[in-house]
Amino acid sequence: MLELIDITKVHRGGKRAVDGLSLHLGPGLLGLLGPNGAGKSTLMRIVATVTRPTAGRLRYRGADALARPDLLRRELGYLPQDFGVYPSLTAREFLGYLAAAKGLSARSARARIEELLALVNLTEAVKRPLGAYSGGMLRRVGIAQALLADPRVIVVDEPTAGLDPEERVRFRNLLGELAATRVVLLSTHIVPDIESVASDLALIAGGRLLRRGSPEQLAGELTGRVWEFLVDPAAVAAVQGRYPVSRMVRTADGVRLRVLADRAPAGDAVAVTPDLEDAYLGIVRPTAAGTGAGPLAGPLAGTGAEGVPWRPAVRR
Repeated sequence: MLELIDITKVHRGGKRAVDGLSLHLGPGLLGLLGPNGAGKSTLMRIVATVTRPTAGRLRYRGADALARPDLLRRELGYLPQDFGVYPSLTAREFLGYLAAAKGLSARSARARIEELLALVNLTEAVKRPLGAYSGGMLRRVGIAQALLADPRVIVVDEPTAGLDPEERVRFRNLLGELAATRVVLLSTHIVPDIESVASDLALIAGGRLLRRGSPEQLAGELTGRVWEFLVDPAAVAAVQGRYPVSRMVRTADGVRLRVLADRAPAGDAVAVTPDLEDAYLGIVRPTAAGTGAGPLAGPLAGTGAEGVPWRPAVRR
């Protein structure tokens, strides 16, 4: 349904925010995962037809969505990372205004707005002006406006920012339900926000697509390269200086570290099953640092147990 073909966006000064990126999307949820500054928001604005690319093509239902953006806009729900409101309006008034702008009839808009206010848990706050809302409440208003016209394409950029854990779970479940019959593009740099809802992930850094696959496929690239071991707290800084550390847990016996390395980083290190956070760190970090796109490329690989200049002071 939606095709991004060799999309490139060059900002003033020559900075490439997006660099020849191609994606083909059908019904389902694609999670776009990458660090801050990876080009995610720029790409989302291009898909939402808010920003034109410097080069490349955007096609929707086989038509040129850059030449005829209204074809996509009529079926698009978009929640940008920075979402503005009219502070003097209530949530109901604000959504009513946006519904009219989207061409919804007054009757259908009223029913839809009440449905969405209940969905995002704002029914009890509808009489308060938006200027009195918390950041998380405003984010929920943004989610509601993105769903107003029952869109066929939903583009959400960092949608769970400011939401409490219960609201994040509710919204992730909602996106999972919507993705059954719609194209959903979800952008985030928070791994837990995406691994529980997306079976299709695209990792990007430096404006380029690094990998696309399921969480299991991406994590599988790190098989045999993720290790856990216990160290004395005084040795933690030395480990961090040599290896990417994906997890650190303090225990009564010391600090249990989870690190990425091509070979065992210490004599008592145990190989463990990699997860998506490991894959994210191992695939994205080397590219973001300019050391290549492969897992543990360049200096992130470490030298193996024989090259480690310290010994764990605490044994398992």
